Order: sequence, then C-alpha cells, then structure tokens
Amino acid sequence: MVLGHGTTILPTFMPVATQAAIKGLTPQQVEALGISLILNNTYHLNLRPGTDVLQKAGGAHAFQGWRRNLLTVFVPSIFSPPINSNDAVQDSGGFQLVSLSSFTEITEEGALFASPFTGEPTMLTPEESIRIQHAIGADIIMQLDDVVSSLTTGPRVREAMLRSVRWLDRCIAFHKASGRDKPYDTANPNGMQESASPTNEGQPTRPEQNLFAIIQGGLDPELREECLDEMIKRKEDVPGYAIGGLSGGEEKAIFWKIVKLCTDKLPEDRPRYSMGIGFAEDLLVCVALGVDMADCVFPTRTARFGVALTFDGPLNLRLGKHAMEFGPIDETCPCPTCTSGTSRALLHSLITHETVAAHAITQHNLVFQARLMGNARDAILADTYPTYLRSFFARYFGATGYPRWCIDALKEVGVDLLEGTEKGKEGVESAIGVVEGDGARWEYST
Repeated sequence: MVLGHGTTILPTFMPVATQAAIKGLTPQQVEALGISLILNNTYHLNLRPGTDVLQKAGGAHAFQGWRRNLLTVFVPSIFSPPINSNDAVQDSGGFQLVSLSSFTEITEEGALFASPFTGEPTMLTPEESIRIQHAIGADIIMQLDDVVSSLTTGPRVREAMLRSVRWLDRCIAFHKASGRDKPYDTANPNGMQESASPTNEGQPTRPEQNLFAIIQGGLDPELREECLDEMIKRKEDVPGYAIGGLSGGEEKAIFWKIVKLCTDKLPEDRPRYSMGIGFAEDLLVCVALGVDMADCVFPTRTARFGVALTFDGPLNLRLGKHAMEFGPIDETCPCPTCTSGTSRALLHSLITHETVAAHAITQHNLVFQARLMGNARDAILADTYPTYLRSFFARYFGATGYPRWCIDALKEVGVDLLEGTEKGKEGVESAIGVVEGDGARWEYST
C-alpha cells in the first residue's frame, strides 16, 4: 500500500499514538523499529492542540515529527454503551469510547457532546470530522460513523447502521468538494490513485488523503450484509474499508464470524481494516480471514503494566519468578531492549517505579507485533501460511490448549490447526487441549 509518506506492506499492525505520541517513545525511536504506519485520535487532536495549531505547524506529521504514514480515526466512533448500562466503554483499540451520558444528543445532523476540558457543547458533524482530518493531514482518514456497543440489540443497531451509510455520503461529498480527492485509477491493483510525485520524481504516490468507510451493523448478520451492500456501492469514492463496532466485549465465536462475513464480501482490491484488535491470535486469525490492517493499544498499554509479548506467550515481568532471570526477554528478538542485553531481572526490578522499564518493554512489544505480522506476510508470499499458523499456535498455546474459536475460524478458510498432531490423527482432544471461551494467555501468579 503506497501512501503519501511511503510504502506500508500489508498485512500490518498499527500502533496507537492517541495524542500524537506513542507513550514513552520518540517518533525517531518508533521509526527505527521499522514501523511505517501509526494511528492518531482525531477527537483528542481536535481538542488539544486543536486544528489552528496543527495547521500552523504544517499538519500532524510535522507537529509530532513523524515522517511515515498516518491514519486518523474519530474516537474511533460515537460509541454508545449497551442498553441499560451507565458505564463508559473502552475498546481494545484504546480509543476513549464516550458513553451516551457524555452526549446531549445524537441526531441526523451529527453528535452534540461536551468538551471534557471546558464542558462546552460541540456539534460534530460528518463534514466537520473530515475538515478536522484535513487539518491533521493524515494519509488515511475515516468517516464519522454512528456505532453502538457490540452488545446492543434492537432497533438502535439498525438506526446506527443506516445513519453511518448516510454520514458516509456526507463525508465523501465534503472530501471531494475540498479538492483533496483525486480520481480513482481502476488499473491500480492496490486501490489508490497513482500520480507523479512532486518531491520524488518517478516514484508513485496516492491522493493526499484516502477516505475509508466503516462497516457497521452490530452482531446482526443481516444488518452487516445490508451495510456492506450500501457501502460497496460507493466503492469508486472509497479507497478502503474498516470493520467497525467489534472488540466491545462480544464472544470471540461471534466476533470471527462477523469479520469473515465482511471480508468475504468486501472488494479484494481495497485494504480491509479490522478496528481494535491486537492479541496475537486475533491478528493471525483475522489475516487468515482476509484482514489487511489492524490497530490496538494492547502492546503499548500492556508494556506499561510490565507484560512482554513473546512467541511463547506473554511474560508478566512483575512476577517474582523473573527476579533471577538474567537473559533478555527473547534471545532471538532484534529489538533494542533484547539486543542491548537488558535482562528480565532488571526489568522486573524497575517496572514498578522506573518509567525506563515501560519504555524498554514498549519497544520490545512493538517489534513483537511487527515480527508477528512480518512472518505472516513472508508465509503468505511463500504460500506456507497454514504451516506458519500451526507452528505459531503449537508454540504459543501448546502448553495451555488451543482456543476453540481459533480452531473453528481457521477451519472455515481451510486451515486445520490440528493437522499433523496426535490429536488430529486420533480425533480426540486429550493430546492437545482445546480451551472454550477467548483463550487469551496471561501469567497471573508467581
């Protein structure tokens, strides 16, 4: 995928720089890790520093010192809580999801909400959301959508889905009228217009900003199908699609089916972005289902709690068992933390009171995510992705049992995780355990 600030190879994972920064790292450090696409939160940047500052700085790239590609998303959406819930909701993508109590009203015009800093009411319309993202200058911008919690049922889900389609039309119209849009080139296989670059002669570039649509419809397959039909009709004006409204507490057995429903129907010549996923198993299953892009605060947030991600499962470095381990997190990892010889013991000693430990683990976790997706890309190109999946799951989950939902999801795309195992040969579940539920790996005790 070639964008205005370089090439991003798909599939990819996008770290979240909510307020124009990956917590604890400089842009130079992030770029040095090999990351080419990060995510900013439009809602936060609009509140602080604001569009006046960003425009004067020359956009968010210049403001934060980031030289590579940037995607912006609005909060990421107007996310309502489940019916009969007064609690604020937060997704795995790390965006602040504002409960209905924070809004005065959601209407066809837009969403009227109170600033968390001043309490001043602000009307956010689809047109204003695009105007703000134009000021930010991101390479990929997202439509404003009306999204309810994935746990919500009833007429509100359909209302939000249909409004999201109508708001997409308004976003497209404003974006095109602004002059930021360029004609779509149907001969271009990765779905973005090719033109001569004024700064790098002979190199391809794309429209200054690429507007992605967001598929909604909750957990209702019929509503998802209807939304897909409508948004695919707008394909010529939409360089990419996101799958929204998930990662809100729904069961993984339902989650993957909605993802597959969407990827099966979305155009293959457009990037497909599943919002708010970051667990290793989620990423690899979603890639198998046809997802190209994903984002989540999981690797950076979990680092601040002392959890390092590895191909043998997450390591909780706060636990006492790591106090006498003098090797790195992962001897095969090329990240600065591991190659410098920083030991698990040192990180264990520092994590509760020195921010340097969180920074070190953050670098490691971002490189882990990059390696995970890089290995997936290599396997896809070599036509060995099923083998890669079986190898990863055997190492990552072999001691605890494979999540049932992963087995079921991958079977739907012709990948049998149990092929070649004793369990696969015998048809019994005793050789390799099968875990019901989400099956996420964590270390909780010493």
